[in-house]
Amino acid sequence: MTSSYQHHATLVNYMYQSKHTVILTGAGMSTESGIPDFRSRSGWWKDIDPLTVATEEALHKNYDLFHEFYSARLKGLGDIKPHKGHFIIAKWEQDGLVQSVATQNVDGLHHEAGSQNVDQLHGSIHSFRCHDCGMKGVKQQFLEKESCSNCGGHFRPNVVLFGEALPDDAWDSALFHIQKADLVIVIGTSLQVYPVSQLPRMTSGKTAFINKEIGSEQSFFDVTIEGSAGEALSVIEQLLNS
Repeated sequence: MTSSYQHHATLVNYMYQSKHTVILTGAGMSTESGIPDFRSRSGWWKDIDPLTVATEEALHKNYDLFHEFYSARLKGLGDIKPHKGHFIIAKWEQDGLVQSVATQNVDGLHHEAGSQNVDQLHGSIHSFRCHDCGMKGVKQQFLEKESCSNCGGHFRPNVVLFGEALPDDAWDSALFHIQKADLVIVIGTSLQVYPVSQLPRMTSGKTAFINKEIGSEQSFFDVTIEGSAGEALSVIEQLLNS
């Protein structure tokens, strides 16, 4: 029996023992669907300083650049679909093995795959509002650079920009579930972005970490599995059904 297999089997045992399991996902959860991550050599930030585009300052002072970046991200999602890992997580929720999903991703793929109880910690790129007055907008208004009919302000996606607070409802719900959890499974995130990086340390339950790269900073997890999200979740699903 390989060490890798033992780690998968250990996590399966944790899942069977847990009465309340939470999954926390990051950009690495969506890369298998064709969405770039942020920090890898092929990620969103390879040629762009995020502090020049993903901030309130950019929205106010260089709206053209802000608009160009988020329009490209939106158009890039046009043919993107959930991968097998998203569907496995949704199935686990339906089967009662997972009680909640918290995600840093704004792409909506967990919802599309069928997950119901999803806390979108960094918002959603599929909903829009006027940045100045908060009036609800639609995708076409943003893409066409329409001004807000209420105040003349700029429309923006409902994503959390650098320096902005996380949505209270999503954060409070995720924190509630994680503090209640017997098991927290972290998938596809480097845990470098505060405050989400602190969530796995806020549980008294078991913790698991699934990622393509495992660093020394992940040593506090009870079990770690190195590999892609879809592959790791497929192995776990097979073990659950064996």
